Amino acid sequence: MAISLGAGEETPMSDINTTPLVDVMLVLLIIFLIAVPVAIQTVEELQIPIIASNESDDKVENLLITVSTTDAEGRTPRTIRSGFSGAIREGECRIFLNNTTLVDSSDLYDAAFARLDAIVQRAGGPEAIMQDPDLIPQVHIRGDKNAPWRCVAGTIFNIQAAGYPTVAFISNPVDPN
Repeated sequence: MAISLGAGEETPMSDINTTPLVDVMLVLLIIFLIAVPVAIQTVEELQIPIIASNESDDKVENLLITVSTTDAEGRTPRTIRSGFSGAIREGECRIFLNNTTLVDSSDLYDAAFARLDAIVQRAGGPEAIMQDPDLIPQVHIRGDKNAPWRCVAGTIFNIQAAGYPTVAFISNPVDPN
């Protein structure tokens, strides 16, 4: 507040009381700091980058898993022509073992566990395979860029629950030209 000490002159006060202005601005700043990040999240526009990577030493024992979803008409991707028009985010998860066998979550766990158990037994048991960690197979996941994270995360969970310690993702390599 401004206090006038003048000797009786009645002039309009031209000073601005800035305290309420600062209070209003601080409240608006806090509201925008909270609201803006929520408003600009664009997970739907996520594009997986094409990156340069080193070629892995593939072993026969490595497990290749493809994660996709159904298309808008509910069709599943196949190796033969099925009219599949592309994975959509709202589609049902589809998981393929070695690019051929369509499995659900429980079948994925069972098949991955049986495969890993056979490899460990062939190597001479858990103690023998731990002596040479290069014998432990890896899991390579190829995910469709439109497959939602729930499908990929569920696949990773089942694979790790089955006992595979290493999960890797396959990406498109960078075109050298």
